[in-house]
Amino acid sequence: MGNPVVHFQIVGKDAQVLQNFYSEAFDCQIEPAISGYSMVYPGGNVGINGGIGATPDGGEGHVTFYVEVPDLEASLSKIESLGGSRMMGPEDVPEGPSIAMFADPEGHLVGLIKTES
Repeated sequence: MGNPVVHFQIVGKDAQVLQNFYSEAFDCQIEPAISGYSMVYPGGNVGINGGIGATPDGGEGHVTFYVEVPDLEASLSKIESLGGSRMMGPEDVPEGPSIAMFADPEGHLVGLIKTES
């Protein structure tokens, strides 16, 4: 079995506009988390959680999905050997998981989340 997609992230110039849009468009619960970033909960047992926030530098936004892996460093090394590029991490999110990000060979940004022990 492959590694599951377990989280998504949508970031852009105006976190509040994005949060309101997605909350109303898809009737999901959005709760403030840290520094203008909010967590998205689809409700029930269907779908995955996510986050919506502002880009740290006010730059262009992006949508990212996160894949759960048992070892961030090993996964990043494998990704680099296949032509991907490490973009961030591994880093520990305060009161959250350990994450990393990479760009695939065409530059698409993808996240990794360490499997909970």
